[in-house]
Amino acid sequence: MYKHFIKPVADRILALCLLLLFAPVMLLTALMVRIKLGKPLLFSQERPGLHGNVFRVYKFRSMSDARDATGELLPDDIRLGHFGKLLRSTSLDELPQLWNVLKGDMSFIGPRPLLVEYLPLYNAFQRRRHEVRPGITGWAQVNGRNAITWDERFALDVWYVDHVSLWTDIRIVVMTIYKIFRRDGVSQGGHVTMPRFMGNENKGASNDTIA
Repeated sequence: MYKHFIKPVADRILALCLLLLFAPVMLLTALMVRIKLGKPLLFSQERPGLHGNVFRVYKFRSMSDARDATGELLPDDIRLGHFGKLLRSTSLDELPQLWNVLKGDMSFIGPRPLLVEYLPLYNAFQRRRHEVRPGITGWAQVNGRNAITWDERFALDVWYVDHVSLWTDIRIVVMTIYKIFRRDGVSQGGHVTMPRFMGNENKGASNDTIA
């Protein structure tokens, strides 16, 4: 009852309330992004959701478009900068995803939506993360966020799929608030985000991706 009926309805009601409540914060954040990074204000990208169905996710932009002499984008850690790190550590960059929750593409709690290109790389166990809607925060985020390995992340995501409940979601919300104030687990050693997932036969690759 909670997983299939109460949770989706509660998500949409809460998303609408929070969009109204945080409208001033979102406007101020958008203004700061415009001043610090210029246009566009939002980063958007297609991500797989429930049952692997693709939707477009939105976040406040946190990286600049700085390029080298040949026109290539500079490394993520350079383009992120102090302002971008602040947005990510406080999770202010995630606020536009309230719109995704209101639309029903996402939930407040669930596995984070990853890249579409990862879909064919998952094994049967890892693919189970798509049995629920992706979330703004989730069990993996409060147990290491981007500072854990892919194996650990998938194990935590599937654990959540098997233990969805009101109590679990409340626990994750409380832990998320604690993590935001602590600002820990934002990145893995040597990376500004998670290393790119290269499949189950090529672990340890180090290309960065926004996750």
